[in-house]
Amino acid sequence: MTEDVLVVHGGTPLQGQIRVRGAKNLVSKAMVAALLGESPSRLFDVPRIRDVEVVSGLLELHGVKVTAGVEDGELVMDPTNVESASTDEINVHAGSSRIPILLCGPLLHRLGHAFIPDLGGCHIGPRPIDFHIGALREFGAVVDKTPEGMHLSAPNGLHGAKLELPYPSVGATEQVLLTAVRAEGVTELRNAAIEPEIIDLICILQKMGAIIKVHTDRVIEIQGVPRLYGYEHKPIPDRIEAASWAAAALATRGEIEVLGARQQDMMTFLNVYRSIGGELKITDDRVARTGVSGSEGGIKFWHPGGELKAVALETDVHPGFMTDWQQPLVVALTQARGISIMHETVYEQRLGYTEALNQMGATIQVYRDCLGGTPCRFGRRNFMHSAVIAGPSKLHAADLRIPDLRAGFAHLIAALAAEGTSRVYGVNLIKRGYEDFEAKLAALGAHVERL
Repeated sequence: MTEDVLVVHGGTPLQGQIRVRGAKNLVSKAMVAALLGESPSRLFDVPRIRDVEVVSGLLELHGVKVTAGVEDGELVMDPTNVESASTDEINVHAGSSRIPILLCGPLLHRLGHAFIPDLGGCHIGPRPIDFHIGALREFGAVVDKTPEGMHLSAPNGLHGAKLELPYPSVGATEQVLLTAVRAEGVTELRNAAIEPEIIDLICILQKMGAIIKVHTDRVIEIQGVPRLYGYEHKPIPDRIEAASWAAAALATRGEIEVLGARQQDMMTFLNVYRSIGGELKITDDRVARTGVSGSEGGIKFWHPGGELKAVALETDVHPGFMTDWQQPLVVALTQARGISIMHETVYEQRLGYTEALNQMGATIQVYRDCLGGTPCRFGRRNFMHSAVIAGPSKLHAADLRIPDLRAGFAHLIAALAAEGTSRVYGVNLIKRGYEDFEAKLAALGAHVERL
């Protein structure tokens, strides 16, 4: 579709300020949590992204009234009249999001039944739902598989369980939290994910009346309660979007201040950024320092001139280097002198985007071997999950087709850094996780236009 093509005139350093709102990976789950309450919830600083539209549609199908609040970015969700939705209506959303699996626990509590259509999302690996289904069964759910999807029921209610994840999956941890908070008895989850978005979801559930203890060694204990109420919450800022703009500043030799970005959520990324040779300044104490109401800080990122330095990195679960940070940063690493290594240990099919970078002049080789310091679960399987990046490389314009959300933004950064005019196809996919990215590009001085 011609309207889904962005023409990018590259070679101009990005300069200026942009702002990030609430984290995509928290906001959609916070919206699902509203289903558990018996009174309205208010979520602030909600980004205008496609995922929010999808979840709003799913909630409205189930009788939740979703409206805009008084403040810009405020969302009000009233679950007073939760009701069943037809499988045909739910299937309209099949393929557009993986969120429906997380509605199961709340819907089982509210209605006694739920339906899961075929799940979508980015194609970066299988991300099986086996554990989700297994966990729901442990809580007492009955699962019936049919050609159109899975029908779940809870004839005897849901009860606490002892669970251990084979891998600290964010989605599986969210599933357990959203189901356990109203299950009868105590749930213990071992090897849980502890990402900042998970902790923020726990804060929301605690505001609603949940009793959740986060112990050491990735153990979370949830004591079920009979009812929950609405919440008011401002989510943590989107650390993935903030890092994406930081990488764009580095790749284009520019300077970008990301208002709203928060240091404590990004410490691992900030250390790597400095190791490469990027400069940064924390400005989030601006209000306290100046006393000026309405002034907002964040983090300023810039290329200080000179050469960038190669690094060896491995993605990992929090507090490791986030998998969603690697794609935009690899674009910046194509401009670093020497040999950089990126060992992807979270998703097995997340380096396919490097082929397009090579077509633009980068020198990136992918391998099946674990090239990081520690062998990972993909090491003995047939997955290209390590990348070697030789630089610096002079990037030139190309026609690019976006494969998934994060790779898409990486391709966009490459087009901005390259000499000449690129055409980026499928650019609307970026709207899944980046609010008003075209307006932000314009504010940073980028020369882009719709075809």
